[in-house]
Parts: sequence; C-alpha cells; structure tokens
Amino acid sequence: MKYDVAVIGGGPAGMISAGRAGELGASVILIEKNKNLGTKLLITGKGRCNITNKEDSPRKFIDKLGKNGKFLFSAFSVFGVQETINFFEKLNLKTKIERGKRVFPVSDKSQDVLETLINYIKKSNVKIKLNSEVEDVVEINNKIEKIILTNNEEILADKFIIATGGKSYPKTGSTGDGYKWAKKLGHTVTNLLPSLVPIIIKEKIIKELEGLSLKNVEISVYRGNKRVDSRFGEAIFTADGMSGPIIIDMSKKIGQELPKDIKIKIDFKPALDLLELDQRIREDFSKESNKMFKNSLNDLLPQKLIPVIVRLSGINPNKKTSFITKEERKKLLYLLKEFTLKVQSLAIHEKAIITSGGVNLDEVDQKTMKSKLIDNLYLAGEILDVDGPTGGYNLQICWTTGYVAGEDAALK
Repeated sequence: MKYDVAVIGGGPAGMISAGRAGELGASVILIEKNKNLGTKLLITGKGRCNITNKEDSPRKFIDKLGKNGKFLFSAFSVFGVQETINFFEKLNLKTKIERGKRVFPVSDKSQDVLETLINYIKKSNVKIKLNSEVEDVVEINNKIEKIILTNNEEILADKFIIATGGKSYPKTGSTGDGYKWAKKLGHTVTNLLPSLVPIIIKEKIIKELEGLSLKNVEISVYRGNKRVDSRFGEAIFTADGMSGPIIIDMSKKIGQELPKDIKIKIDFKPALDLLELDQRIREDFSKESNKMFKNSLNDLLPQKLIPVIVRLSGINPNKKTSFITKEERKKLLYLLKEFTLKVQSLAIHEKAIITSGGVNLDEVDQKTMKSKLIDNLYLAGEILDVDGPTGGYNLQICWTTGYVAGEDAALK
C-alpha cells in the first residue's frame, strides 16, 4: 500500500502532524522505533507535561527563542499558543496556567496528554507502526521514493515528514537519526549542542556542596570580565557541577561561549546590596560578639554552605566575631555576592532536555515546514535549528511545526 503521508517519529511533533494530516482525510502511517509512542513526552515537566507557555503575545514568545525564533512567525499565525490550548481543550484535556505562565494539564499527568494525542491520531485513522526502526531513506530526483525499515520492509508514500527529535535523552529514542537522513538528502545540519542541560564545574569544592538547593539567588555568566547572561531563581549543586532551573536555562548561552574562559558568579543575597549586606552581617556579629566565626552564619546561609564559605574567607574559624576586621568582612561580603566558579563543560547529550542546533532553517519553508531541497519532504520539531528555554517553549515548537507540516502535506 502507498500512503498519502508517512511520518517518521512518534513524539509530539510526529503525533500532531500525523493526526492533522489524517483529520484532513489523508491516508497516514506513523512510524515509531520504540514500543510506545511519546516516550520522551511522558518525562517532560517532571512527568506533568508543560504543554506550552501563555506569553503575553506571539512576539514575546518568539523573542524567547533567540535569533532563530522569527522563523516561526508565519506558522504561529496558523497554530500558536492559544490554538494549542484550544486544541487540547476541544479534545477534553483541561489545562491550567501556573507560575511563569506555564500551561499544564489540570490532572498534572503527562500520561493524560499522551492519551489525548493517541486518541486524536486513532480518530484520524492514522496507522500506527511501533517497534519499527528506519534503516534508510531512498531519494530519486529530489523526491523521497520510499523508506526502508531495519526488517527490510518498505514504506511508500507521496509525502514524508521527519519528526525524529534531537540527540537528547537517547534512551527515549532521540538518537539523532533524523540529522543523518537530512544530511544524506542534502540538508545542512548546524553544530549540535546539548541544551537545557546541567553544567560541569572545575573546582573540587563542588563535591562538598552536592545536593544543596538554592532559592532566590542570582547567577550570572561571565566571559572574562563581561557578563553575558544572568538569571534569578533556583539552582542545585550536583556531584560535579550545577543544575536546576537557572542553570538549565543559561546552559545554551554557556555552551555557545565554551571553550572560552567562562565563569559563573552566584549572588546568595540578591535582595541586599553590599552596604545592606554588610550592615546585616555586622548586626549578626554584634548580637553575640563572643560567638566563634564558624558558628555565626547560621541565620544567613544554608548549613551545608557554611564550612565552604568559612574556609574560602580565610578567616580563622575559631575567631570571635567581635575581632573580625573590616577587611575580613569585606572578603566575606564578596564571597556571598560573587561566589565564583569556573565552568569546565556542559553535561553530555544524555542529560540534556533538548538539542540546540539542527537542520538549517534557510532550507525549510517557514509557512509549511516543507523542505526547499526535497519536493515531498517536511521537517518538524526538534530536528529544526530552533529551540527555547524551559517553561513549555520547546513543546510549543513541536506542536506548531508539526501541525502546519501535517496540514500542508495533506492538502498539497
């Protein structure tokens, strides 16, 4: 049998593109190498599935995606954030908006999002082919003729949509196959970097801080003496570096700057300037002037951080607070406001939420996601060179690009 549309990849972009094409009457086959659809979707949003982000306007949303975000303006006018929310609500998946304008299912279960999509593609009469890995894509005269599976089965179709994701979380099936096929078909694939990923720190003291969660801190990224990025919020120390929302969001910028000399500076008390913090410390010291320095920071810092700060300050830990000098206090102040660590690298792709980089956007029609090089090929989702921060932005890229690809493939 020859299908109207064959979709490779059963993630969010693949499922919505297959469902939309089928909904419009096309005969569609969805090919997934895993035993289930949506494996990676289930772990998004810590298992709650952050569907999208209800930014104030499409422009503000797209601005969060960096310089490549403008590629999505046309597609967003067809299927943007509100259309995504309406899509799921119409399929009886109720949504809610939380802090940071993040949109979740009311049930807080990613499984409900997945089941909604599976019901949608089944209702659209899409044939689902699981446990089916693509071995090769056969192209003749700028058109894909067929795809060949690892069991030598051939799939014929008029149109093909590649929605195979990136290289992040390879255990979920995102092993970078789509980039290989895109290159074979003549597409340019930009430099691929793990994005939304923890960072590795050079200093050994990081091991002492493992597991320490930080709230309401400001972390800045420096290239030499120039600050190149900054975030306020939460972070956590790991066995070999740092993770958490602030770090994850800045990891793309850090990756772009490496291997240059990159440092991060943590401000543990961003609500206080240097003078205010100095006043606070002097008040703490004066309350119990006979207290030893090592026991004087309990009201100011998390317990796990105190021994590290005491040691780095160079102040005798047994010194009475009443004898601490202005110069010693000044060093303590800068440790609390500019706790500096050197970045060694990003964590590996296996720990990344998404992949930054992908098929060059100049080679893809921004209205339809149709390849400009291969007459019957569409590309959707993470395989494209556009990505955003945490908070629902990357799933929205999948919904938007998948929907318009499926629609155009069915109608043209």
